[in-house]
Order: sequence, then structure tokens, then C-alpha cells
Amino acid sequence: MKNRSLISINDYSKEEILQVLDLAVKFEQNPSQELLSGKVIATLFFEPSTRTRLSFESAVNRLGGKIIGFSDSASSSATKGETLKDTIKTVSNYSDLIVMRHPIEGSARYASEVSTVPIVNAGDGANQHPTQTLLDLYSIRKTQGKLENLNLFIVGDLKYGRTVHSLLMAMAHFNATYYFISPKELRIPTEYKMYLDQHNLKYSEHADFKDIVDEADIIYMTRVQKERFSDPIEYEKTKNAYVLKNAMLQNTRNNLRVLHPLPRVNEISTDVDDSEKAYYFTQALNGVYTRQAIISLILGLKN
Repeated sequence: MKNRSLISINDYSKEEILQVLDLAVKFEQNPSQELLSGKVIATLFFEPSTRTRLSFESAVNRLGGKIIGFSDSASSSATKGETLKDTIKTVSNYSDLIVMRHPIEGSARYASEVSTVPIVNAGDGANQHPTQTLLDLYSIRKTQGKLENLNLFIVGDLKYGRTVHSLLMAMAHFNATYYFISPKELRIPTEYKMYLDQHNLKYSEHADFKDIVDEADIIYMTRVQKERFSDPIEYEKTKNAYVLKNAMLQNTRNNLRVLHPLPRVNEISTDVDDSEKAYYFTQALNGVYTRQAIISLILGLKN
């Protein structure tokens, strides 16, 4: 992984994914180390972010590194018309690694082709979010004790949800069974169903999940993303399609955990927060350890 960009979850093999997760365990045990002393990490967020940006910055700070960058494209030279190529080539002169979020699909791959330092994709449009997926896998393995042969319920925005797309492909390594729950307007795109077909994995599509929730090991809730809709009427029609309430969890498996990449709007009722099956806030914390592992491996500081 040394000196390699992370753009898609498919950039990592199953063995490399497990290497990241195993190293994240060690960082959870000892998160404050001076591994990044003398290193500069650039965080370029052309789209808003709270958890991803701050967990990356927390990871770097806890490892003794320095952060440069911006959290809003309005504060960058993009507002003056500077191209992404020029931004990346310039910032790569100032840093050892670039973490980038951008609204355009494929932008992270393009950045990796023009950068002189590794690029870590922190989300490119509706395409991929590989570091979120790695922290999701860490959370799943930690709560279930394994990754293999789990029933994974993915609920909500399956069309535009980049976290969904990355997670689906990563869990293909571990023989997951997928339950896709969404309104027809937000169904999982055909290319991802083809991907599962190619890997001989089981999946089913549902308009609701109240009657089958007792089969779930993981419920992965997602919000309906207003920013991905060009038609506000379509957004209004679908935004409240699914709301998970605590009463729905009463007869579910003991090992069930509810995950969410956050932020939530109203798709998980606040009465779920106190349930032992709610894991989404700890899931966000796991992002620090996982991103420490990713950065350390890419910069060759751990192996």
C-alpha cells in the first residue's frame, strides 16, 4: 500500500482490507503516537463535511502531523476559476498526502493521475467513499466478531449513496447476503447488481423491511441526500420513505447493530439512540483509528 492512492475500495485486495482493520485495532489501543512528526497532510474539501474531515484531522493530530487545506471550496482558488489539476499539482508540492472530497464522480481518480503524492478519496460525488467503508467494516467486525456470512440490510438512498456502493463491493469479499430496501426512485443501480451477480452473491430488493427485520445482522441506514437531486419534487417525494424506530428492533437478533454513515436527518428516530443495538456514534469514532491505519500504511510508517 505504500505510496499508493486510495480512490476506490477495489484498490485494496481482501488481504489489504484486513491489514487496515488489524492495524486499526492497534491504533484503538494506542491512538496517540508521533508517527507523523515532520509530515504534512492536506485536506481539500470541495464539499461540506463534518465527520470525515474532522476524523481525518483528529487522526493526523493524534499522530503528531500537521494539517493544511480548506473545508469549503468558497475559500479556495476554485472560486477564481482555478482547475482541479492546478490545485492538486500545487498542493502536492506542499504536502506528503492529500485527502480530497469533491462533488464530481471520477475527480479523485483524476487527481491521483496528476498528483505527485498519494490521494485519499474522501468521497467523489455519488461514486465511492472507501475510507468510510473501511471504518464500516471495522465496526461490523467489532460488533459481530466476524465479517463472513452476514445478512446486511441497506436502507434508503441506494442510487446516490456512495457509502452504499463502496460497502457493497467490500462485503463481496465476505459472502454477505444483501437486502436492499428503498423506494423505486432510489433503487440500487444496475451495475452494482451485475457486480453481485458476477460474484455469485445473494441479494433481494424490498419496498419495506418491517416484516423481515428479524433476519438482519446489520441494518445500514442512509439518508436521502437532497444535494444529489436535481428535481426538488423528487426529493420531497422520497425524503421520508423510511424511518427506523426503536419499536421495530424489539424482536430482532441479539447481535443486530444499526449503522449509519451520518449525518442523519430523520431516518433514525432519536428513541433508537439509547438502544444497545444503536452503534452509529461509536462507528464515527472508529473512523479515527481506521484513518490512522490508512495514512500510516500509505506513508510506509507501518506495515
